[in-house]
Amino acid sequence: MTISKVCVLGASADQGMPLVAELLEAGFDVTAGVRRDDAMADTPFPDLPTVHADITDADAMAKAFAGQDAAAFHLPFEFDRARAASFGAAIAEGAGRAGLKKIVFNTACFVADHDLDLSAHDGRRDIEAALEATGIPCVFIEPTVFMDNQYRIWNRPAIMRDGIFAYPAKPDLLINWVCLEDVAQAMRRALQTDAADGQHVPLGGPEALTGDQVAANLSQALGSDVRFKSLAPEEFAAGMSELVTGSREVQPLSIYDGMAKFYAFYNNQPTSPLVVDPQHARDLLGMQHTSHLDWARSKDWMEGLG
Repeated sequence: MTISKVCVLGASADQGMPLVAELLEAGFDVTAGVRRDDAMADTPFPDLPTVHADITDADAMAKAFAGQDAAAFHLPFEFDRARAASFGAAIAEGAGRAGLKKIVFNTACFVADHDLDLSAHDGRRDIEAALEATGIPCVFIEPTVFMDNQYRIWNRPAIMRDGIFAYPAKPDLLINWVCLEDVAQAMRRALQTDAADGQHVPLGGPEALTGDQVAANLSQALGSDVRFKSLAPEEFAAGMSELVTGSREVQPLSIYDGMAKFYAFYNNQPTSPLVVDPQHARDLLGMQHTSHLDWARSKDWMEGLG
């Protein structure tokens, strides 16, 4: 099956940008599915063709996907499970009506093979189920935790100012951190082969690291000492809420509440669910993984910090 025309939902977001770049470099004909007409204006791809895509509306999704070969996308985290399921239903109906040949969905998080009583996670499973039910070949790329979280504004200033990498991971929690460029690579490769059709592909980087090992890599990349500080998930959520809203009160069903519950789950498992064998993605997709140290060395850690 040849895929050339791809509609990318969430193209203007931080996970969408590397995917757009990856697909364009590989020669795909990319259209951005957006809610705002000017969504791509302030991105590196201001001239990318766009189409209106409302993930709550099956009619809008059918129109957005019309004439496309495939859809590749991530979706915002939704902590109301029923609402998340409705996104999946609308996208699935639109994809079926448009006659898409393939769907590649980046779940943006670990996904178990059963419900966990975590609304955001379980909503991801509902979305996957709705897409599978279309009968369209689907590939589910299921990343562990993004290296890029270390670079975000809620982490990078403390790393650079105080030499502290603070994260809601217990000291011995192992994580195969993965960078956004590798997620984009996996999605591009999934569009170029039928080997992964129907597969759920856990995706991590090439090594499993503890927080101290991450800090050691950051120290080496930056040329200055960085130490790891293990945060309780609730403390992390309160700090995130304060940074964004000015209040440390964590509202139920907020992204901060949801993130705390995710990490509480990870920390409480006898074996880390965030450890994956990179060989699986290599065998299935031909992945070329980026190490954490190489990723850290590729970043301008002072950008935007003054």
